[in-house]
Amino acid sequence: MQKLAVFGGTFNPVHNGHLHLVRQFAQRIGADRVLLIPTKIPPHKVIRDLAPARDRLEMCRLAVERDGFEVSAIEIERDGPSYTSDTLLAVKRENPGSELFFITGEDMFLTLGKWHEPEKIYSLATVCAAPRSERGCEALNEYAERVGRAGAKTMICDIEFLPISSTMVRNAARKKENLSAYVPQAVADYIYRHHLYSEESYEL
Repeated sequence: MQKLAVFGGTFNPVHNGHLHLVRQFAQRIGADRVLLIPTKIPPHKVIRDLAPARDRLEMCRLAVERDGFEVSAIEIERDGPSYTSDTLLAVKRENPGSELFFITGEDMFLTLGKWHEPEKIYSLATVCAAPRSERGCEALNEYAERVGRAGAKTMICDIEFLPISSTMVRNAARKKENLSAYVPQAVADYIYRHHLYSEESYEL
């Protein structure tokens, strides 16, 4: 059975930390395909300086060009909030012969039981996470055991964390700093060419 790794997120913007995480998981899973899915409307958080969905989609495409990963507009083209349960169901229907692995971050994984229709998520994919904090691995394993009793299949990997966040990138872009330490050059060029995250783009 083909292994399909699905990495969903706001990607506002996608950065080197995201890319490091998905590459490491793809290797450990032995993924045949990797699919990045930018969120249109994040259901779990409000982001004041959220770049347009089409820009975030294009930045993802630019970021993974050399990796051969795929990028899907499935959530961006859907009306309403971007629920993982709906997305995974749609991906499964498009790839009925694939085993799905859904990659998420530490913070989001630790709220997995509170997501929209968590049981549907558990039935559709193995949920994968890696620590972003000192006690992260311990906390993730404890929570994985807890949701496992509710039927979740999980995979926790102690992957080296790159201390980069989308907030750091947005702040650096706002100050017109060099972004090469945070994002691929193609993404940095796109951000500045389209004036994303600048003082003029958002009301602060």
